[in-house]
Parts: sequence; structure tokens; C-alpha cells
Amino acid sequence: MEAERSSTAEKLLEDRPPPSDEEEEGESLGRRIWRESGKMWVVAGPAIFTRFSTFGVSVITQAFVGHLGMASALETLCGQAFGAKQHHMLGIYLQRSWIVLFVCSTLMIPIFIFTTPILRLLGQEELIASMAGTVALWFIPINFSYLFSFTFQMYLQSQSKNVVITYLAALSLALHMFFSWLMVFKLSMGVMGAMISMILAMWIPILGQFGFVLCGGCPDTWKGFSWRAFSDLWQVIKLSLSSGAMVCLELWYNTILVLLTGNMKNAEVEIDALSICSLNICGWELMISVGFLAAAGVRVANELGAGSAKAAKFSIVVVVATSLSIGIVLFVVFLCFRGRLAYLFTESSEVADAVADLSPLLAFTILLNSVQPVLSGVAIGSGWQGIVAYVNIACYYLVGIPLGIVLGYYIGYQVKGIWIGMILGTATQTLVLVYITWRTDWDKQVALAQARVNKWFLPAEESNHGQHTS
Repeated sequence: MEAERSSTAEKLLEDRPPPSDEEEEGESLGRRIWRESGKMWVVAGPAIFTRFSTFGVSVITQAFVGHLGMASALETLCGQAFGAKQHHMLGIYLQRSWIVLFVCSTLMIPIFIFTTPILRLLGQEELIASMAGTVALWFIPINFSYLFSFTFQMYLQSQSKNVVITYLAALSLALHMFFSWLMVFKLSMGVMGAMISMILAMWIPILGQFGFVLCGGCPDTWKGFSWRAFSDLWQVIKLSLSSGAMVCLELWYNTILVLLTGNMKNAEVEIDALSICSLNICGWELMISVGFLAAAGVRVANELGAGSAKAAKFSIVVVVATSLSIGIVLFVVFLCFRGRLAYLFTESSEVADAVADLSPLLAFTILLNSVQPVLSGVAIGSGWQGIVAYVNIACYYLVGIPLGIVLGYYIGYQVKGIWIGMILGTATQTLVLVYITWRTDWDKQVALAQARVNKWFLPAEESNHGQHTS
């Protein structure tokens, strides 16, 4: 079954030659939308399920996912190289990303080792600092697992072979739930049991990904390990840093929203309500949008690499329209259900009432989330991560947070004021990305993409030189 689905995906994206501009002009709009939607869902469907599964693991153990941003650099490189038919380069890019992210993960080890003294210096309570230091040590192998997990996702996604990731993500979630039950409840191992469960759930699927790639699952793009992966690393580092900055600035923005409510009246109820809305409901809904982010990144990168500006623009329209349609449906659903959804996460009627009061803001956030991540996917596919990082700084930290503080603390709107400020920051960012996307010269982007893949291109016989086949 897996082989059949992989074959279907490849036929959609590769076996059938792309229609010429003349053929597209003579083809009905409905047929073009249907064909593009098929290509989009080949990536978006498995990506959404994968994000749901991996997000489920994170919810269970609150895992750190910072490597996702840096790994998105690989999505740009692999997507454009695959579109340009430079298939053998995808394996080289994958290995370069491993090298860069391995160094980054190694540099982060002292933070995990010295978590307790760092928290003491920051004035944290001794008990919390000590417990956090113990837990942090368990995150060292988890931290290294992300460098393989996310890079394999980007590598396979760019080829529309992410069905295998979907199966392994489901396995990861199932294993995590089983091991957590076994070690925490049955064996009474406490926090240590939860962390061992997390480590096993992260690494077992990675072994499956290694097996799939190294044992013939990607014969065109994986030619074995190569010393060539150690060349041209600086360009990968620059793109990885801008990618990491783009994603981290966004993740921190949402975290600051919760932190700012800590000194408000009735803070415990407010934080509980905000956590349900922002971190749980919005978090799960955002996984749908992140799936479309992946689809947008892959489709745009593939078409730019293939030299088709027109197809890239059409892909953007289809992905944004599809994601927005789902967002509108969810917008109406959350407006109708309001506080009743809170009882999925709490038994407190006071917290449920607070969630009901925040539901209109939650609905508008979900609507924005149906567009903004997709446009970020367009940026990743085009290699604009650095530009979006600056946009995030301006819109989130110079508009959203200051407005939230003024509305929440000085005008007295409390948590509503902070969230309104955050929504205005996100809305500003979305409008800026819409404007950038609309005003972009896509023919120029094709030229830039082709220049990028040609700059780092290694002929097939040269890329095989000095390798051993795995």
C-alpha cells in the first residue's frame, strides 16, 4: 500500500510532464484547480496528520521543538533542487543539514547541563531549579533526535514521499502513550519514566526513517554518504539561522502572551483560560495550517526550481484558498461553541466562563492562523526566511506586544487587551506577507531559485566521487 501511494505521488509530481503555458490557457480553470489541489493534498494531507501526531507527543511531555526553524532551510534547498530535477543533490543537502544542526545541538549541551545554576542566577526557587536541572539532562538525547526528525521530514516532504513519515509519526504517538502508561503508572518511575518514554518514542521512528532512506526508499535522491557534504556549509548555515530566527520569533511571541498575564488580577484563572485557548485549542488547529505551510513550501519550491513562475503563483492561490476555507469553518464553529469546548481541558466552571469570554478572540486568531502560516510556507519555498524574520520582529515585537501591554495594563482590558494586541500584531504581519507575495516578481524568483540550485550543483558523477553507497 505504501509503495502504491508513493508511486501515485511521484506520478503526480514527476512522471507526467508539466503542461505548457499554451496547454494551461486552453484548460478549464476547474480542471487546473483540481490538478493543483491533488498535488497540494499529496503533501498537505500526510503533513497535517504528521503534525497532529508529533504535536500530540509534545503535548504529553511539553517537548522543545526549536530545530524546526533551522531545518526549514533544507525545505527550501531540497524543494527547489527537486523541481530543477537535480535529484542527487537532495541527499547532499540532507547531509549538510545534519552537519550544521549537529554542531548547533552540541553547542546547546551546556545549557542543559547547567540549567539549575542558570535558573538560580535568574532568581528561580531552589526546588523548581533543581527539578528543572534534572529534567533538562534528559532533553539532551531528545534535542539530538530533532536534528534527524525534522530534516528527514523536509527531505521526504520535498519529494512528496512523506506518507512514510505519517506512518512513523502515528507509531511515535502510540509508542509514547504506551511507554508513558507503562513507565509512569505501572512501574511508578515518575518524571524519569516520562522522559525515557519520550526518548524511545522519538528515536524509534528515526531509525525507521534511516532504514527507509538508506535501504532504497529514495534511490534517485540518496546516493550514499559523501565528503562533498562538508563543502559550501556557510550558505546552509546562513539560511538555517534565518529560518531558525523566523520560527523562534513566532514561537516566543505566543509564549510571551501567556507570561504577560502572570501579574494580572485573578491571574490563575486567566492563565488557565489562556492556556486552553492559546496553547491547546490554537495549538491543535495550527497543526492543520502547518500542514498547508508544508504544502505551500514544497509546491512553490518545486515550481520555482522547475522554472515555472505561473505554476508557482497558481499553487499559492490554491493552497491559501483551501486553508482559508477550512479556517472560516472553524471560525464559525468556535464562535458557536464558545466556552463549552473548555470542558475538554478543565472541570472548573470559572475557567470555562473565562474561555467563553475569550472565544471571539480565539475565533479571530484561528482565522488568521489559516492564512499566516501558509504565507510563511510560501516564504520558505522561495527562500525568504531572512525577510520574514525582520517582518516578525517589526510586527510582533514593535506592534503586537507593546499594544498588548498598553491595552492590558494601562487601559485595563486585562488578558483581553493583551490578546487584542497580539492579534493586531499577527494581522499586521499577515497583511505585510500578503503585500510581499502580491508584489513579488515571480519570474525573478525563478531566476534566483535557479541561480541558487546551480551555484551549489554537483554533477551526478562528481557527487558520487568519494562516496560509499549505504
